[in-house]
Amino acid sequence: MAFFKRKKEESFSSPVFGKVEYIIAGLGNPGKQYELSRHNAGFLCIDILANRYSFKTDRIKFNALCADVMISSKRCLVMRPQTYMNLSGDAVKAAADFYKIPSDHIIIIYDDIDLPVGALRIRRKGSAGGHNGIKSIIAQLGTDEFPRLKIGVGAKPDPDYDLKDYVLGTFSKADQEILKTTMAKACDGVEIIVSGDVDKAMATCQITKKQ
Repeated sequence: MAFFKRKKEESFSSPVFGKVEYIIAGLGNPGKQYELSRHNAGFLCIDILANRYSFKTDRIKFNALCADVMISSKRCLVMRPQTYMNLSGDAVKAAADFYKIPSDHIIIIYDDIDLPVGALRIRRKGSAGGHNGIKSIIAQLGTDEFPRLKIGVGAKPDPDYDLKDYVLGTFSKADQEILKTTMAKACDGVEIIVSGDVDKAMATCQITKKQ
């Protein structure tokens, strides 16, 4: 089941130039069964970015599906770690070490249950906030100073509801439609961050309420 319809006219041959300057990693779990789960919001956002820039993350490297793309005139490595969420940092660290990317040029996109569905929060650094993928990345990089885009997926419907079951549950069709708009705005934010202006991304791209 696709999150959106990919453009028919797209080709996947856009040339890239220079050294890789940014890593853009969307977090999630590999496997068809997790495709539309809340925990895969990062992967789904990469789908939107891929559609916008006509690329595929189909190159296997650093234990991730990768693409080499020009965004905002900067060469970027776009990644979907295939390590499962709890070990996301392994893939991100391997790529960062290989390309010698500083932490402030590593952009992470992921789900946040503390934000309502459709909200978007952008930060230049911060704690993991209980998110296992971010915990792994902080542990591997040795710092929490990397920009991140948090996509709101909503809180558990009941405090007693199992958190794992909730984040691995799928979005409703209504929430999918809301999130398409949010993720498009997140891609705008990625473009601005890559251009070198995190503050502008925070000022112009954040969404504070459910759409």
